[in-house]
Amino acid sequence: MLKTTPAVFAVGDEYQIMVVTEAPCLFWVRVGEREYYDESNGILRSLSDLHRVCVPMSELDREKAYTVCVRPIVERKPYFTETEEVRTYSFAFRPVGMGAVRTYHISDAHDRIEEPVAAARAFGDTDFLILNGDVLNHSGDPSKFDNIYVICEALTKGEIPVVFSRGNHDLRGNFAERFAEYTPCDRGNTYYTFRLGGVWGVVLDCGEDKDDDHAEYGHTVCCHAFRQRQTAFLETLIVPDDPSIHTRLVIVHNPFTRQDKAPFNIEKELYTRWADVIFERVRPHVMICGHVHALGVHPVQGDYDHLGQPCTLVTAAKPGDGYFAGGGFVFSEEGIAVTFTDNLGNTLENHSL
Repeated sequence: MLKTTPAVFAVGDEYQIMVVTEAPCLFWVRVGEREYYDESNGILRSLSDLHRVCVPMSELDREKAYTVCVRPIVERKPYFTETEEVRTYSFAFRPVGMGAVRTYHISDAHDRIEEPVAAARAFGDTDFLILNGDVLNHSGDPSKFDNIYVICEALTKGEIPVVFSRGNHDLRGNFAERFAEYTPCDRGNTYYTFRLGGVWGVVLDCGEDKDDDHAEYGHTVCCHAFRQRQTAFLETLIVPDDPSIHTRLVIVHNPFTRQDKAPFNIEKELYTRWADVIFERVRPHVMICGHVHALGVHPVQGDYDHLGQPCTLVTAAKPGDGYFAGGGFVFSEEGIAVTFTDNLGNTLENHSL
């Protein structure tokens, strides 16, 4: 009934447990003695094959296990709907701890599955996974959204959290306007904060990488206004004053403090403001990006720093023909270790921040 194991996405102070099913069904999740439903104002949802249940982080972290409950629909009618018996699927869950934390970063998979999974496995076991935009090549084919969940299944088995962000290619295609329905979001917003053990982070979304009126978009985007809303979000952002937080992250697909040649040199004033506010309010230890299809560690005032990087920037995704390389990270009180690996099993570079 489940196409894959669930993905457990970290958003704010909750986990969004999401999975694609093979047929119409009713869906809920049991954590301990409580049940949490995929519902719309008291009505269990069955029209979509993608199901989402929001569970408080504190509950799942405490119980360290959850059970997915599925009731297949035979025929949904105004009266006396016909259903099958409930099917249950139980999963262990491992919350992120307060000590050293391991994660792997995948961005720009562009519909590749085997290669990014192999690159992540070359790094080894992780405590959570980062999917940082352009996992799909575009949003024109809704069946491709399954790729997100196939990668999550291979690398998490539904047992560890995932942090997810949107990339610029995700804004393209007939189903781009429904992207937030297929992926984690905070009340429809594709930008939010998260806390996983000793790691606190903010996920940002630059939208497209050219001006809204660029011919490529055919008048279908309004990303400038979207970015302005994120400016307001950042200006009111409060990072918890908690000494157990040893690492503060910014996760964003596009390394927005880098200005390329036209038409990719957009939003200089707005992105400078983002960098300033992030530095003042977040004081991040590292900003992790994809988008440029390259591996690199870029210091403040380095070649990538055109608008005032708030911290060291790491680009950690390099796709190719039958090839993928990404970045493994270890966060601890002693610092940050970065390891680039590829799908051939190679360790390409090691860095200490």
